[in-house]
Amino acid sequence: MPGSSLKFGTSGLRGLASELEGKAARRYTSAFLKHLAALGQDGGGRVFVAGDFRPSSAAIAQDCAVAIDAAGLQPVDCGAIPTPALALHAMAAGCAAIMVTGSHIPADRNGLKFYLPGGEISKEDEAGIMAALADGAVADRPVTSQDEAAAAYERYFRRYAGLLPEGRLAGWRIGVFEHSTVARDLLGQLLRHFGAETVSLGRIDGFVPVDTEAFGDAVLAPLGGWVREHGLDALVSADGDGDRPLLMDRHGDFVRGDVLGLITARYLGARSVVTPVTSNSGIERSGAFSRVVRTRVGSPYVVAAMADAPGAVIGFEANGGTLVGQGVSAGGVALPPLATRDAVLPLLCVLGLAAGKDLPIDALVRALPLQHALADRLQDVPSDKSARFIERLGSDAAYAADLFAPHGIAGLSQIDGMQFQTSSGDMVHFRASGNAPELRCYVEGSTPDVARELLAWGLEVAAREVS
Repeated sequence: MPGSSLKFGTSGLRGLASELEGKAARRYTSAFLKHLAALGQDGGGRVFVAGDFRPSSAAIAQDCAVAIDAAGLQPVDCGAIPTPALALHAMAAGCAAIMVTGSHIPADRNGLKFYLPGGEISKEDEAGIMAALADGAVADRPVTSQDEAAAAYERYFRRYAGLLPEGRLAGWRIGVFEHSTVARDLLGQLLRHFGAETVSLGRIDGFVPVDTEAFGDAVLAPLGGWVREHGLDALVSADGDGDRPLLMDRHGDFVRGDVLGLITARYLGARSVVTPVTSNSGIERSGAFSRVVRTRVGSPYVVAAMADAPGAVIGFEANGGTLVGQGVSAGGVALPPLATRDAVLPLLCVLGLAAGKDLPIDALVRALPLQHALADRLQDVPSDKSARFIERLGSDAAYAADLFAPHGIAGLSQIDGMQFQTSSGDMVHFRASGNAPELRCYVEGSTPDVARELLAWGLEVAAREVS
């Protein structure tokens, strides 16, 4: 749509809610259904729809239902549930699905995540949807959807009800930062199911965007105090649509998402790990996996690479969202593939491993061969400015060398954005967000102080260059 903010990013279609609600949501849904028909995947005539708690999601979900009905298919309402719960339920029925969510981005934005009957769409599918996007509008009209919200919730709960031994979390006191994530009730229920005592924290009736990678955000500021106030062994949460985990240890320190993914992959006995270039280099140094495959940032790239990886396959993003491929089991019981990001799985695996070893979470993390990693972002940076900065870093060696004069350049990876290895063996990575007008900076340092200094330097340099 010319002049529109709507575009496909790292995971689904995103843009301003005001531009998605109404005609646009119906058009994109109609295009998705035309693409499904072209693939010969009508999914038994039903399409499942769910959404997060942001103010615009209910109306946009209704717009999706209108387009589904107009195509002669039956819309199925799965309510407000995590994205992986919707995907699991729809795939079990052999049907397509649409999740209405803006994930962690600001509340004035929203998006659509599309699922084929076999799982998450690929970049090729995104191109197919765009090719099917016609100018003709789908008129609004009353629609009645089938209600399967309770069934979808229950199916997702059952998937993980046997993941850990019975009573594994007994004696653990765990806070659940509920805010406005659709995973909040499920997280608490599963933790209690395994014997934990839970403390409900920060629940709201409205919506607040929570970026589980931006530890310095004001919305996360109270969490450390809650850990101390309530004597918690851990605090857990997820982003708006429940596919990115957040974990804080007993000291009030955040555990990075890629660390959660690494521990989860080891707990589940993965032989192959697929993860983006932004995840910690300690994954290779751990020596725990036969193969580590690095991809661009975005779940479609991880999903595509997982299909070719041998043995038991786990994928995860730097945000901790974990995907299950072939050959994975837990406690001797097969864990069926679910190649879409999931926040609940890594949280349960890390907590379960810590409890099983009778260790606090911080001790688990200290035992890993990790570089000290940090990440943050500059907000409200137009995508064209980010693109010019990153393109110049890659094409103008003299410019890059001058910029990195304080640290030196020993190596460069251009899998996604510009990732520089410094002369001292540290790392600075600049990358434009695919979901929002943000420029992200990731760093790894030999010590926490080095990492903090690198991040401050990287953000300062980026801010100057895109101003």
